[in-house]
Amino acid sequence: MKLPIWPPFPPMEALLVGEIPSGSEWQYEPKWDGFRCLAFRNGPRIELQSKSCKPLGRYFPELVAELKKLKPTQFVLDGEIVIPIGKRLSFDALLQRIHPAESRIKKLSIETPAQLIIFDLLVDAKGRDLTDAALEQRRTGLELFAKKYVGKKSRILLSPATSNVKTIKNWLKRAGNSLDGIIAKRVDLPYLSGQRDGMQKIKTKKTADCVLGGFRYASKGGRVGSLLLGLCNAEGLLDHVGFATAGPSLGTPELTKKLEKLIAPPGFTGDAPGGPSRWSTKRSTEWQPLKTRLVVEVEYDHYTGGRFRHGTKFLRWRPDKSPKSCTLRQVEQESGSPLLLL
Repeated sequence: MKLPIWPPFPPMEALLVGEIPSGSEWQYEPKWDGFRCLAFRNGPRIELQSKSCKPLGRYFPELVAELKKLKPTQFVLDGEIVIPIGKRLSFDALLQRIHPAESRIKKLSIETPAQLIIFDLLVDAKGRDLTDAALEQRRTGLELFAKKYVGKKSRILLSPATSNVKTIKNWLKRAGNSLDGIIAKRVDLPYLSGQRDGMQKIKTKKTADCVLGGFRYASKGGRVGSLLLGLCNAEGLLDHVGFATAGPSLGTPELTKKLEKLIAPPGFTGDAPGGPSRWSTKRSTEWQPLKTRLVVEVEYDHYTGGRFRHGTKFLRWRPDKSPKSCTLRQVEQESGSPLLLL
């Protein structure tokens, strides 16, 4: 029997907002700091898919094995891959998995095994497509699935959900430790594949996923000095929106070599980095365009006039994100709206 949905299948996404929506139509869940993952099972075949519809199974063999242990032979789950290190979730440990050597992956899967935290059920244990059902129904089905088939010692965990404000406050206090915010979902809507309607995310700090459209060399040493950041506009063109300084931990010879291999015009296809100002030297205005393959997550304070007001703080590489998904909607929704912590 063939599953009703199969990769590539874009997951439903969340829109970044500054305030927590309220009302009986909303359900709240923790926002886990990991890799988004759709887990497909059709008989003996298991497929793990990232948010950008890329395969993840080879990087997390322990999760493939765990999913094969489940009694149902047909299902599709939506969730987040995380790696706990002590009492914290380690995103760095996740990044270490995106490695070409199978022996390295196998070693890490034993030393720092991953978990799959599930929060939606798209195809149930009988192979029925639930994507047209309301979240309220899918959540009930997910809880029954977890209760019936997932053991207490499993590496597959059920993510909590609530409509209680006190619980939300407790989650937000933990943000930055095990969580980086909360997710609000409309309980009356179906699963909207590839869309951001009906699902919102609230973070405790302002962050954005940006495409690396180019870089500038440092004034001395021939190394990368700053990363030039871009976001896709409504026409799908990449606009330059700011920069992140490549400090000592980032501006390494290894990164310089990596980026030099990707140098190719045009880099930015929309608004490009501007010309010299009265404070600039000739060298500081020169920049190298890159093939738009790399995504970085940065922290910022303000976004106005189509730009980050100040330089941003580099947080991490996001190999799990597609450049096309890095749109201006991330920051336009955030612009001028302080993050509300209830």
